[in-house]
Amino acid sequence: MNVLVINSGSSSIKFQLLNTKNRHALCKGLIERIGLNDAIFNYQPENGQKYKELLPIPDHTSGIKLVMDTLLDPQKGVIKNLSEIDAVGHRIVHGGEKIKSSERLTSEVITIIKESSKLAPLHNPANLMGVDAVRQVLPNIPHVGVFDTAFHASMPKHAYIYPLAYEYYETHGIRRFGFHGPSHQYVSMRAAEILSIPIEEFNCVTCHLGNGVSLTAVKGGKSVDTSLGFGTMCGVPMGTRAGDVDPAIMLHLQDELGMSTSAVHDLIYKQSGFKGVSGLTNDMRDIEDAAAAGNERAQLALDLFSHGARKYIAALSTSLGGRMHAIVFTAGVGENGPEAREQICKGLEVLGAKLDLGKNSVRGKEAIISTDDSPVKILVVPTNEELMIAIDTEAILS
Repeated sequence: MNVLVINSGSSSIKFQLLNTKNRHALCKGLIERIGLNDAIFNYQPENGQKYKELLPIPDHTSGIKLVMDTLLDPQKGVIKNLSEIDAVGHRIVHGGEKIKSSERLTSEVITIIKESSKLAPLHNPANLMGVDAVRQVLPNIPHVGVFDTAFHASMPKHAYIYPLAYEYYETHGIRRFGFHGPSHQYVSMRAAEILSIPIEEFNCVTCHLGNGVSLTAVKGGKSVDTSLGFGTMCGVPMGTRAGDVDPAIMLHLQDELGMSTSAVHDLIYKQSGFKGVSGLTNDMRDIEDAAAAGNERAQLALDLFSHGARKYIAALSTSLGGRMHAIVFTAGVGENGPEAREQICKGLEVLGAKLDLGKNSVRGKEAIISTDDSPVKILVVPTNEELMIAIDTEAILS
């Protein structure tokens, strides 16, 4: 099946056309700065040269038309007719509590996505702009929504309920949702394949370490616990997000320092994490360089990150209810940061995970980086959320 995967942001459209049989991307691309006269269109067909063009793209509909025209282009296109696209898989961030799996985008599901926009105001409306734009061009083929939150719908109640007065869950739906679902699902599935363990028997902790960070306990292919929660701020410190912070601090900032709700939100989401502690940047590479040059706050940011990740790996391993087969690193830092992986793995020997420093030098490709005698394997698996969306789209339609 050829599935067009669309990840629509407020001013961007990321796309791939994937063949689910051979798991190859026929092409991929990215439109940025939608709404401006100098929007950027990046495109690359499989095994072909990269194209980059600056041109006016006034809205998402114009952007999708450009994508379709490019797919059909005699020189750089990859299909001869739009009928070669069998389905469209859309990345949707939040499905609330009602969406528990990928879903065909019916009017009822669209309504739920709109209702869930209050939980993801920056993402769901933008995702729906992409859905509307593609449906105008491809109205007669199935469209499927693959939700960041849906993979975590399998968590047991004790893992997603917060110990607030229960009425706040019943009446207001306040609970842990979890995010980065397609990434955790893909890398756990791929790690099981690499280790030749049936996914139904495979237990691991997946570590999505990028500018955003989440860790998940995956038991038998299903999420049973995760570090992100109602929003995308808690857990391990991130590029600009604080991670776990005592809620009493939020009250103190408002009551004693007179900060507004919006100012506190800006602080914990945009001015904290690596950037806030180091005083430099949210980029791990720059922080590592600064730490190597003797910057103490940069080193402190690295220490906080590795301590938080190591603590969550250990905690999540207890949610697996049995043997842990592997720890899986993915996303920007997880895939390309051997130094970060080394620091995180220090102390994980207590769980039976022993890092091989030589094997750990790998960047950006699949590898087993634990010692040969390590009871718990440590892997690097580059994430492929687009492929996971395509696979899920095919599964829903079949």
